[in-house]
Amino acid sequence: MNIDVVLAPNPGPFTGPGTNTWVLSSEGAVIVIDPGPIDASHRQAVLAALEGLCPVAVLVTHLHSDHAPAANGLAARLDVPAIGPASGSGFRPDRLVSDGDVVACGAIGVVAVATPGHSAESTCYRAENALFTGDHIMGGSTVFVENMIDYLNSLRRLRGTGLDRLFPGHGPVMHDPNAVIDEYIDHRLERESQILRAVRAGARTVGDVVGAVYREVDPMLHPAAAISVTAHLRKLDADGLVFFGGETDWSAPVKAVP
Repeated sequence: MNIDVVLAPNPGPFTGPGTNTWVLSSEGAVIVIDPGPIDASHRQAVLAALEGLCPVAVLVTHLHSDHAPAANGLAARLDVPAIGPASGSGFRPDRLVSDGDVVACGAIGVVAVATPGHSAESTCYRAENALFTGDHIMGGSTVFVENMIDYLNSLRRLRGTGLDRLFPGHGPVMHDPNAVIDEYIDHRLERESQILRAVRAGARTVGDVVGAVYREVDPMLHPAAAISVTAHLRKLDADGLVFFGGETDWSAPVKAVP
């Protein structure tokens, strides 16, 4: 098994150096994972990385605009199926994958691992002891989360499964998966504690909580932080610690349970 990366030219506050398009090959067969945004130069770089190999599929981890839009065009160019966990945002899979489905690539089987949380459809792909994580886990950064209960469960299900490397949608490869997963879980639980303290100290809206908990963070990132705060508040409401209606709005009200 051989793994190469082609970095998309889309650096930014939410994408880091850019989107990692992974090129996974075995015995001459090759799969492309997360072809990224539509960009002519990136497409040419991906095609160059496939030279001499026999493409079998283009895989997508989730529907966000920095991962999926180029998939259908690339798959058509290669005459292979575009495969992913859902349709939307300009992506139309030729084949839908669910947890446990396998895509053959040479001598290996690439297994879909459902990891909802960052988005409802987020899916990782496992090849031997390597995991392609999309935005479920990112190198050198945390991610915004739409459903915190699902996200924490998805992290926990990966722990202790024999992984030795994580290949993220953004940032560098990670070589101690269990430690990384523990750091992610600890970070989210610490954020949860900070959010609960902020509500008990008088924060009355999602915006108040973001301002209290993320005051050291670039304000440009506050809208993304609000998504995670909303997910945390929904979990805290389910845990019986706050009253929160679940609205995805900056002014959505919240109060502590007496």
